[in-house]
Formats: sequence, C-alpha cells, structure tokens
Amino acid sequence: MRLSEIGIFLFFINAAFSNNFIFSRFLGCCPFLGVSNKIETATGMGVAVVFVMTLASLICYLVYEYLLVPLGLSYLNTIAFILVIASLVQMIEMFIKKSLPSLYTALGIYLPLITTNCAVLGVTLLNQRSGYGLLESTLNGMFGAIGFLMAIVLMAGVRERLESSDIPKAFRGFPISLIIAGFMSVAFMGFTGLVK
Repeated sequence: MRLSEIGIFLFFINAAFSNNFIFSRFLGCCPFLGVSNKIETATGMGVAVVFVMTLASLICYLVYEYLLVPLGLSYLNTIAFILVIASLVQMIEMFIKKSLPSLYTALGIYLPLITTNCAVLGVTLLNQRSGYGLLESTLNGMFGAIGFLMAIVLMAGVRERLESSDIPKAFRGFPISLIIAGFMSVAFMGFTGLVK
C-alpha cells in the first residue's frame, strides 16, 4: 500500500493492525513473549523498539539510496542494515542505562536483543522491497513499531491478570501465553480486509 493511494490514517491502520509485525508477519515474537510479563517492562521495550524501528527505517533508506545504490553495492543491503540497527541499539542501551537504570535492569538481556529482533530488520527490508520513499519508509517503521508496542502492552496486561487467575497446571506459564497470543492474532486478523 502506498501512502499516496490510501492516506496517512489508513496507512497507519495497515501498518499497525492489518500487517502487525507480531500477529500477521510473525516477526519479533521473542521479545513479545519474553518481555511481556509486566506492563512496565513491556512498555519500555515497546518504546525502545518504536525509536529503533523509526530511526532504522529512516537511516537505512538513506544508506541504501545514497550510498549502496550509487556504489553498485545494493546486494549488501542486509549487512548494512544490520550495522545501522546494531549502532542504534547500542546508543539506546547506553541512554537507558544512564537515565533509567531500573528499566535497564528489568529489560535485562532483551534490550541488546533488539539488535537481532527480526521485526526491526524486517521493516527495513520490507520498505526497500516495497519501493517506499523516505517518508513512507519512516512512517511504515514508526506505525509498525506502534503496532508492536500495542501488541506487547496488551499481552502484558493479559498476563498480569492471569497471575491471579486459576489456570489448570498444564497451561501455566508459557503454554497459556502461546494460547493468548493465538487469540490475539485472530483478533488482529479482523483488520485484514479494512485496507485494500
């Protein structure tokens, strides 16, 4: 979907709901399941992912269009995108460690794992494959990351409620999380036909 064809609101709906990275494309499931125990940590991770995906989409577009293509090195796009993402994550990690040490401790190993979060790399490659321009790439990264944030915070809210629920022993922990993720995925499928 091109921004000029559907407008910014439907572009947002398409990126955040219809093509949600977790529920539609199945990208970023590791942090989704690993950090969604508490709303605070899920929100922190989601905001960090929004920042990284937005900046990665912007910078990777510029690197691809103004560095790789003119030099005839467009086949190195995946490696270049990974380097950009790793640099952004390092900057965010240093910022969070300095300014929000409790969030840094709560996120633990999942913060550096944003580097290998396939949703972040996926959005940059999808932007390039879709032929998006600078604005569309940046907005697709930001809106897709907002969809990731919504998904992870919703999951954390449900998982917090489940802590006080009487769940059969066989379903406690990870199994019930997968079942909930499946139900949430079905709910997000309701947005699929909204944007054509």
